[in-house]
Amino acid sequence: MVRNSDGSRLPGRLSVDRSTKDQMTTAAREFRRMPTASEESLWRALKGGQLQGCKFRRQHPVGPFVVDFFCASAQLVVEIDGPVHDTQQDRDDERQRLLETRGYRILRIAAIDVERDLSEVLQRIARTIQASK
Repeated sequence: MVRNSDGSRLPGRLSVDRSTKDQMTTAAREFRRMPTASEESLWRALKGGQLQGCKFRRQHPVGPFVVDFFCASAQLVVEIDGPVHDTQQDRDDERQRLLETRGYRILRIAAIDVERDLSEVLQRIARTIQASK
């Protein structure tokens, strides 16, 4: 845990115990095996540093969460929001708030946007990466 000189916590990594870390790793592997159509489409465009040479990871554990896409160099989390997110808005908001307090930038993209206009989605991600530099 990272702390200020007065002992208060500084933003930084989200620490979890070993059991939770193992659970998140297992969940991430399972999510990678069963991507949604929009996640699969976006992954084909992001993998291998195809977007501005940035390396992305998919279904990546970050503390007690598994995020859809993560770019460590930009501290960027890209979340693809499908219909299930309509029913869990409060949970998503709390998760985003916690990630942002740790210095992560969150970009939420509707799954339908990925399916309808992937090039625009890639431009949005690229602009967000540029803004973080």
